[in-house]
Amino acid sequence: MAKSNVLIYIVEDDPWYKEILAYHLSLNPDNEIITFESGKECLKNLHKKPDIITLDFQLPDLKGNEILKKIKSIDPEIEVIMISGQEDINTAVSLLREGAYEYIVKDDNAKDRLWHTVNHIRNNRNLRQENESLREEVRQKYNFESSIIGNSTAIKKIFGIIEKASNLNITVSISGETGTGKELVAKAIHYNSNRGKKPFVPVNVAAIPSELLESELFGHEKGAFTGAVTTRLGKFEEAHQGTIFLDEIAELDLNLQAKLLRVLQEREITKIGSNQTKAIDVRIIAATHRNLAEEVGLGHFREDLYFRLLGLPIQLPPLREREGDILILAKYFVEEFCKMNNIPARGFSEKAREKLLTYSFPGNIRELKAVVELATALSEGLTIDDEDITFSSNGKMKDVLSQEKTLKEHTIDIVQHYLNKYSGDVLFVADKLDIGKSTIYKMIKNNEVEHQKNSHRYVSH
Repeated sequence: MAKSNVLIYIVEDDPWYKEILAYHLSLNPDNEIITFESGKECLKNLHKKPDIITLDFQLPDLKGNEILKKIKSIDPEIEVIMISGQEDINTAVSLLREGAYEYIVKDDNAKDRLWHTVNHIRNNRNLRQENESLREEVRQKYNFESSIIGNSTAIKKIFGIIEKASNLNITVSISGETGTGKELVAKAIHYNSNRGKKPFVPVNVAAIPSELLESELFGHEKGAFTGAVTTRLGKFEEAHQGTIFLDEIAELDLNLQAKLLRVLQEREITKIGSNQTKAIDVRIIAATHRNLAEEVGLGHFREDLYFRLLGLPIQLPPLREREGDILILAKYFVEEFCKMNNIPARGFSEKAREKLLTYSFPGNIRELKAVVELATALSEGLTIDDEDITFSSNGKMKDVLSQEKTLKEHTIDIVQHYLNKYSGDVLFVADKLDIGKSTIYKMIKNNEVEHQKNSHRYVSH
């Protein structure tokens, strides 16, 4: 919340003019005014931390530029408005260079200029405070022990590595299957580091056409190529003093890999269409779902760039290896979905929990979130039942194939899946899978699959 009151010191040895300024600024009830007749009095009271000081350039005890320097040396955040009876351009320029916010001449427009200048300072200060408040909210949001949900041994190991990465100025490489939360980890590292108040700039390499990616990363000059109608700032410049997150880095083509390597080595960029280099101070966090070492072996990724990016490696575990975290995450996603949609909180039935725990979630956390949100939307009352939980057929097939089973065991799983999906209609399933109906009846007789025939037949439209 931005502070509304503004404490203003008026330093003026002319009693009449001092009262005029004080009265004029006090017309805004949010302005708290204190007046002084000398520079020394003002300096003695800086401990009260004024927001703004209007300072007469010609005071009997000290010169205006001397007082300005002392104020700025004690508290650089105080904004000083110089007020002078003389319109001297050289003096004005000198004072502005030394840190004065504005130079106002005592003429008929002085009161209005002072009023507008004070309001401008107030607006800028409120904007800074709001930005700082938002940054603090973001830092709290990405406090890794509260933003990364889970209590498994696997995820607790990740907490330790994130903490190390946050305290070191080192390149970080994050690997893991799609949907394991790589960008969330990158944000947790950034916002908990000493760069947390600076920009976090994500770039999904796979989502940008290769012919546009160089401009996206490094920027371009006006006229550098057809369509370059203005100068463009690249993502590396946007991330100056902060962090750039290069997601799906393995998708970068070999030509751009060479250019990125040079940026990492020299810590400078060159815009397309320019011969000028620009130094950058950027932390690199790279992520991929591929095995970069294997990509190097296949000749798809430069070995020298691989070692430049490796830095501190973080291997995120898939959800199926995070014992106990599925239900913790599911509960969290339900609570968030209910809050967002202003509906009563839901809980899971025992069968629903069992159904979640017997699925390996090849799409990881992203898939779990989607499944849980859909189940919450479909549920009736305050309980999510097992029939509310559905998995996509593609996801289910990936789940089946991710397990090491015999061909017969896989066949049983597939037949059971289709019997469940098509209401136990053996003839329809046999036709769908292009197998004999006697094969399915035999599996039912041998108790290899369950057959719960519903009263209605599945009809294909």
